[in-house]
Amino acid sequence: MFRKTKEISGHAGAVYCCITKDNYVYTGGADKFVARWLLDSGVQDAFAIRFEQAVYSLELVGESLLAVGLADGSLHFFDVDQRMEVKYFVQHTVGLFAMKFNAQTGYLFVGDAAGNVSVWNQLLNLVIYLPLDCGKIRSFALSENGEYLAIACQDGFIRILDTANFNEIHTIRAHENGVTSVLFHPLNPQFLISGGKDALLKIWDWSKESCLKVVVAHTFAIYEIISLQEGNLLATASRDKNIKLWQSNEL
Repeated sequence: MFRKTKEISGHAGAVYCCITKDNYVYTGGADKFVARWLLDSGVQDAFAIRFEQAVYSLELVGESLLAVGLADGSLHFFDVDQRMEVKYFVQHTVGLFAMKFNAQTGYLFVGDAAGNVSVWNQLLNLVIYLPLDCGKIRSFALSENGEYLAIACQDGFIRILDTANFNEIHTIRAHENGVTSVLFHPLNPQFLISGGKDALLKIWDWSKESCLKVVVAHTFAIYEIISLQEGNLLATASRDKNIKLWQSNEL
């Protein structure tokens, strides 16, 4: 069903993040570079940015702004069309592991290694800063309508905020050693899927804070859960060096 069609090997260290837009993939990693590659050929184009710290997270804000989160907590914004930096912030002081843009509200959520969340609008103004004190934030997930944000926290809890007033409306004790990934179920928005350092996948009825299913999925932490094929498949990526595919209606 799936096979490798191309391999890109241009970074000199671990690759920590990648995102796609149109025919491009943007990557960042331990070599302190953000690079851009043509998806169809795997060739690097002329877009490359060098930083003083490792690149931990990337996110596109709107059509042309690229947000870059670094290991020291600095947050950079680049216009990818003009190929120039437009803003630079030091609101955070520790590594930025998670970013998520909400297209419905125009807000960018940024999470750091100390459990702080900052929210930025498309004018790149700070809207609110939330010191959740929950340990490292590895992942964000947005509900389909953009009304709710799920946060994967190192203290073992999933925190769910409403994205209008940023209130914490649900707090779910999910994984004993830390939550490392979250995804609202692509076929049923009432369900939330989480992965943890315990290598388990769990399905939640999040509004009731109730666990519906537990799956022994990997042998190490699950760092990513994504939806494929219009939500009919899920892919999980783990520190055990495996990617697994799941039927989303059954896991």
